[in-house]
Amino acid sequence: MSNDVILSVEHLMMQFGGIKALNDVSFNIQRGTISALIGPNGAGKTTVFNCLTGFYKATDGDITLDAQAKLTSVGKIMGEPFQVTDFVSPPKFFSRLFYKMFGGTHLVNRAGLARTFQNIRLFKEMSVVENLLVAQHMWVNRSMLAGILNLPGYRRAEEKALDTAFYWLEVVDLVDCANRLAGELSYGQQRRLEIARAMCTRPEIVCLDEPAAGLNPAETEALSGIIRRLREEHKITVLLIEHDMGMVMSISDHIIVLDHGALIAEGNPDEIRNNPKVIAAYLGADEEEVA
Repeated sequence: MSNDVILSVEHLMMQFGGIKALNDVSFNIQRGTISALIGPNGAGKTTVFNCLTGFYKATDGDITLDAQAKLTSVGKIMGEPFQVTDFVSPPKFFSRLFYKMFGGTHLVNRAGLARTFQNIRLFKEMSVVENLLVAQHMWVNRSMLAGILNLPGYRRAEEKALDTAFYWLEVVDLVDCANRLAGELSYGQQRRLEIARAMCTRPEIVCLDEPAAGLNPAETEALSGIIRRLREEHKITVLLIEHDMGMVMSISDHIIVLDHGALIAEGNPDEIRNNPKVIAAYLGADEEEVA
């Protein structure tokens, strides 16, 4: 497992009027790890995700993504870190499309970071495979003339996109559902489809917002296997928000704990499990009472 940092968050602040949703939050995510962001309801976890993916422009602080797939269109050099907050806004249509699908701007997504949502955001009137093809439009020849003339390069790109879609459907065990409408899938299947769609954007790091929410124990165990496979077979770095502590403790290499918008602890599962501050935050008690 690599020890280099793929995502660095430094002194992140997010304020809504007089409310501090995030207060000086700093942490690093190591490349090739599964990290979990946990904390009681209202701790600021989803706010962190929204800052990472461009939904919110942080009040202060830095977010640095050091992925290999760099954008050159904004003057960045391949292989160098860039500031997510430096991105320019894309055209309004594409902003809305990518906000619905992945979060943030298409520039954040192309840079190597994708996400899923706590509330499922599939195109439910499209088929399962169409949801995955839409996610790959950046890598398909988008020339209208090439499409009209059905040029060889356009056909090859479409075939590759279809192969990629079916590969990820196999990973998440949804090949048999390829031609069904996404809205017809069960809740657990829709969760897995969201992960497959995020992976079709070719990320190096994927942020999963409560992927096990609403799943039964068998579905949660299957999901844990998929997440491990992303890391072990595809070298994807995973950052997840999750309330299922059994899942978090079983798959995470590193855990970050927030409470009331502040980082109160981080470490491996054993360290977090026995941390008085973490126990107090979840029990709603004082640290002295827990001790």
